[in-house]
Amino acid sequence: MERSIENIWKEGFLKSDALIAPKINDLYAQKSIHIIDKFTRMFRINLKAIVVFSFVFLLISYLVGIPIMGIIFFVTLMVLVVINRSLLKSLETIDKGENSYEYLKKFNHWINKQVEINKRIAMFLYPISFMSIILGLWFKDAEGMFLGERLVNKIMIQFPEIDLLFGIPTLGIAIVLLILGLLAFFSGRIYMWDLNLVYGRVFNKMKELMSDLETLNN
Repeated sequence: MERSIENIWKEGFLKSDALIAPKINDLYAQKSIHIIDKFTRMFRINLKAIVVFSFVFLLISYLVGIPIMGIIFFVTLMVLVVINRSLLKSLETIDKGENSYEYLKKFNHWINKQVEINKRIAMFLYPISFMSIILGLWFKDAEGMFLGERLVNKIMIQFPEIDLLFGIPTLGIAIVLLILGLLAFFSGRIYMWDLNLVYGRVFNKMKELMSDLETLNN
């Protein structure tokens, strides 16, 4: 019975003594290493970009008179960078000498771990970032008075009966709390959108490669 090209391909991949097997293994090994190396480079660049942006934003916030916003944002992003640098070091410990499929499986496991950790961070990152904007603007000096206090005074002139809590309109507090809750609730989706925007192509190539290897192994 004649064998199909697909069967010949599978046999060549699975049998160590087949002439084509080493070539196929080398090809997929090179592809695996290339994809993970590309992701690693992009990841490093992304972390460096966050660090640079943090310092620039901190300087600009000081110059425009909203240092509280810059400080909170800077500290939050630095925590994010430190955690992800630690994750990156664990990625670099994956043994490239293993076969392609096991190599990609370990990389995929690392990705899943990294995503879950950053999803948890995002639950705090987005609300804290929003609060840094609110606090930065509130405590901005506006002709000898905080901008927030000046805004409340204007509101009180227009709506003298408005309820206050700690000198802040309760409606404003409710709106801020609602936005914080929404940011925390949708933080995972926002993070995944951001992740796919940056690394989507790399992840798709990795999935295609793993699919090919699974097909050959079967």
